[in-house]
Amino acid sequence: MKVRKEEWFNDGEFWGRFAPVMFDGPRWAEAPAVADGVTALARLKLYRAEEAGAKASEAGDPGVTAGGPGAAAPRCLDLCCGFGRIGLELARRGFSVTGVDITESYLRAAREDRDREGLDAEFILEDVRSFKRPGAFDLAINLYNSFGYFEDPRDDALMVRNAWESLKPGGTLMIETLGKELVVRDFVKGEWFERAGYYVLTRYESLDSWSALRNTWILIDQGNPGRGSGTIEQTGQTERTKGRITEKTFTHRLYAASELRRLLLDSGFSEVELYGDWDESPYDHRAGKLIALGRKGGAP
Repeated sequence: MKVRKEEWFNDGEFWGRFAPVMFDGPRWAEAPAVADGVTALARLKLYRAEEAGAKASEAGDPGVTAGGPGAAAPRCLDLCCGFGRIGLELARRGFSVTGVDITESYLRAAREDRDREGLDAEFILEDVRSFKRPGAFDLAINLYNSFGYFEDPRDDALMVRNAWESLKPGGTLMIETLGKELVVRDFVKGEWFERAGYYVLTRYESLDSWSALRNTWILIDQGNPGRGSGTIEQTGQTERTKGRITEKTFTHRLYAASELRRLLLDSGFSEVELYGDWDESPYDHRAGKLIALGRKGGAP
């Protein structure tokens, strides 16, 4: 696997320390609903193969992919899959899943869950800028605000182009992110909250006329409240931890809906749809997120 060691997201220790905060109980609990939204938007409402035919018949829903023993499962590429939170949920619905990520500890946990449940999923340690499997997938997903962290914006385009090449004709790329319009609408300079046994303090700063957002997250372990012995050191994109306090600063490139649409079209997608949530609500002033769907031309 070829990665660039100087990039902040190649820091496995960071992902390990912040995992309890980013992937707490409610985040895992929402996985079935997100998977339902993904399959509906992708027009691939497939459940376990042995149940799909009966469900389609009972519901009278032509959007449900009728399956059955021996039916070919739709193939899903989960880019920046992490623990396989959504990829494994899709596998439970009958998909054949390939997850790609650069954090070995996350992939190891995903493989353990896969093996325990006997699911059809593979998890690959590789950079999404280099992974391609031409014409192999019906669906590619990049979820939970994991798009826009490369230092060079051309790498964002490279990732999208790789996804396009990896899709079959008629396939769909789905990106879920926090649109620039929503960041500006809801902007706060900082906040704090309690989660998973930590106090979490955040600071935000807009960069280059809202082209990007600089994020600083500070974790304070509640296991020793009032201890007062932790200190914080911060140097650019690096992390330093002393005692029970951890700080990390990173930059997230922001895309307006129109910018993300243009990126997908320029990468080869023939159609782009934009939504404000998994219920297919419009991306407007009430939207909770930005979901962009790129449809690859050609018959499936």
